[in-house]
Amino acid sequence: MNQEVALILFEFAVLVFAFSIHEAAHAWMASRLGDQTARMLGRVTLNPLKHIDPLGSVIMPLIAAFYHFPMIGWAKPTPVTGRNFKNFKRDDILVTIAGPISNLITAFVCVLLLIVVKHAVHGGWDAILNAAAFARRSPEASLAGQSILFPIVLLLYIGILLNLLLFAFNLLPIPPLDGSRVLTHFLSPRLADLYNRMGMFSLILIFLVGGRLIGVVYYPLLGIFNGMLDAL
Repeated sequence: MNQEVALILFEFAVLVFAFSIHEAAHAWMASRLGDQTARMLGRVTLNPLKHIDPLGSVIMPLIAAFYHFPMIGWAKPTPVTGRNFKNFKRDDILVTIAGPISNLITAFVCVLLLIVVKHAVHGGWDAILNAAAFARRSPEASLAGQSILFPIVLLLYIGILLNLLLFAFNLLPIPPLDGSRVLTHFLSPRLADLYNRMGMFSLILIFLVGGRLIGVVYYPLLGIFNGMLDAL
């Protein structure tokens, strides 16, 4: 199999799982805070079939991969009925940030598992270094001669990359991303209404400035996680 195709398949599998974690976290937190809407719809689950959106979870990520853009997209929004919350502002913010935080936690779990592999498995560190190079599409990386450990290590390292990317992406204060939903709670009702009506303009903003804004959060975080992997 072509190395680029293999890497895209790995990235796609990890991304779909990251979407599932993100949306399940929204649903779980809403349930904990008194809104059972998402739970009744079966959204408190890691089953991707409950969360994937054909356009945002399949078509857009694959188009991005084809044109060598970072693989990003979205899943079906988790339905929330705000009147079921005891404290709407507080609880809605908690439900909203549960998604990005779940991706950050997942990235942390991935780095911890890689640290275990590094110390507990013979040749583990070499496999991790090659997986990192392969995930970054370095010309020195190769699938040839890799052990059965390599696919597991590669999935974990891609898990760090894509979960951190989703975390940073969803922090953008651009509708309909999670960061915008939090921000609306600190705007006047009139401004919040105008803000949420941005429509297609929000997509233009994401295209024009989203990459730069994501990088402000993503690259320092990735440096921290790579530093942990290297030092621990």
